[in-house]
Amino acid sequence: MNDLAARNSRLEAELSLLASRSQYPVSDSLQSSDEIDLKELWSAIWQGKWLIVGITFIFALGSIFYARSLPNEYRATVLLAPASSSNSSSLGKLAGQFGGLASLAGINLGGAGAEDKSVVAMEIIKTWGFLEKFIEDNNIQVEVFAAKGWDKANNKLVIDSELYDEINKKWVRNFDSGKGQKAEPSSWELFDKIQSRIGISQDKSSGLISLSVEYFSPEIAKLWTDDLVKAINAHVQKQDREEAIKSIAYLNDKIKETNVADMQSVFYQLIEEQTKTLMLAEVSEEYVFKTISPAKVPEQKAKPKRALIVVLGIMLGGMLAVMIVLIQHFRRS
Repeated sequence: MNDLAARNSRLEAELSLLASRSQYPVSDSLQSSDEIDLKELWSAIWQGKWLIVGITFIFALGSIFYARSLPNEYRATVLLAPASSSNSSSLGKLAGQFGGLASLAGINLGGAGAEDKSVVAMEIIKTWGFLEKFIEDNNIQVEVFAAKGWDKANNKLVIDSELYDEINKKWVRNFDSGKGQKAEPSSWELFDKIQSRIGISQDKSSGLISLSVEYFSPEIAKLWTDDLVKAINAHVQKQDREEAIKSIAYLNDKIKETNVADMQSVFYQLIEEQTKTLMLAEVSEEYVFKTISPAKVPEQKAKPKRALIVVLGIMLGGMLAVMIVLIQHFRRS
């Protein structure tokens, strides 16, 4: 019994000794390891400080030269409002009064309101077909594709001679016929160039619409902004005029086909409203968008943000330099 008690006491003493030895040293070693690693990293960065300074300086110079090489671009903006349309409200009243009866004849009385037309017009401005026609009507292929800057002193666009020969008035760019390219830019290439310069948005609270154009020349930016407003008004105006003419012809045929007095009354009222639409489309210049604040020739550039470009270049160079120094340090280690 005494031997067993002695063995147990020795075992307990050994276990307590082991526990006391392993309780703190692990965390202490981790803490000291962390401290050593941080000191090591800082030491590596300090040793490579001149490399970091050199790489950052090179990036700073590069970003400065790059920012200075970018041409100034100016933004012209016009503030628009949806043009009011009494004809749309009249069609809405007719739809509520005779909608069920007219549907029997396969006629839809739902007319788009002024706000709905403006939303549709905003989307049309962004489309390939509309901008393609806009470029063709205004003959601005060279300005869209070949311009690379603006000579402010002479108030003249700077045309890229590798793309267009101003003297002989012809395209001279290198092209890959295997990809279907030609010296003259394609419709898609022109659209891709001009659509990035056009911005249009609507304020949800006020409903006002802002249309802007960014370009090298402030005068051309203002001119294109005005022309875009005229073009979209004319485009929607033409569509509504053609639809009204077709609708009037269709309704006249329907009157001849039916002997129901109520249906004839609906058709006559629809003809009256479509005639109003046709008259409005014939005489109204601001058919979809009404100009609230016309575009002005901008005097301050909209971009590039040269200071921001330089700051980002310095930050990128500094981070890259630190990474290079640390990679070299760990490779040596």
